[in-house]
Amino acid sequence: MKFIIIGCGRMGSGLARRLALSHHDITVVDHDNMAFDRLGDGFSGKLVKMDAMDKNSFTMSGINTADGLAAVTGNDAVNIIVARAARQMFRVPKVIARTHDPRYAEIYHKLGIQTVSNISLGIERISEILTFSTLDIVHGIGDGEVGIARYEIPPLLSGHQVKDLIIPGEIIVLSLTRKGKTSIPTPGTKLEKGDVVHIAVEEHSVDRLRRGIRTIGGG
Repeated sequence: MKFIIIGCGRMGSGLARRLALSHHDITVVDHDNMAFDRLGDGFSGKLVKMDAMDKNSFTMSGINTADGLAAVTGNDAVNIIVARAARQMFRVPKVIARTHDPRYAEIYHKLGIQTVSNISLGIERISEILTFSTLDIVHGIGDGEVGIARYEIPPLLSGHQVKDLIIPGEIIVLSLTRKGKTSIPTPGTKLEKGDVVHIAVEEHSVDRLRRGIRTIGGG
């Protein structure tokens, strides 16, 4: 998969190295040549020395064919502008941005852009969001201890019940949207193909949720 990382600070460089080790096609954009030193000599991705606010940086990074973009500079305003452009102008499938000021999180949320703040958790979270195709963490609560995940029910899960996704105290199904109508489901509510559920999941239980989904045939 092809990912673009805007900003090569601690979070950006750590994310780039992590994704590159998984053999993804990585492009890192930063205005400072010295920032690329954080990637190390063995980094095989593409480097674009350019200001993220320069519209040419989008062209140089190959955004038209990107599977995902992470805007993780040290400036919230830059991150939101770049993330919004990636989402609305270039239709990048997955866009995530770093936020330093929690007041910006609500703005990102309204734009449909996922956010992270903590560096160590952020690298893990962004990597998961960009590379996992069926379960998307769309919002973090607190410092990321609890995430709100969006999951579209595939055909193989049709007929299963909401309770099959629940682990008391760790994973809770908050809502179910079917044919444009959203409701709060009961544990016995049957799932249908195309349903969209929003799930509250503790940080340490994300992998457990994924394993549970795979176990019952959901990807």
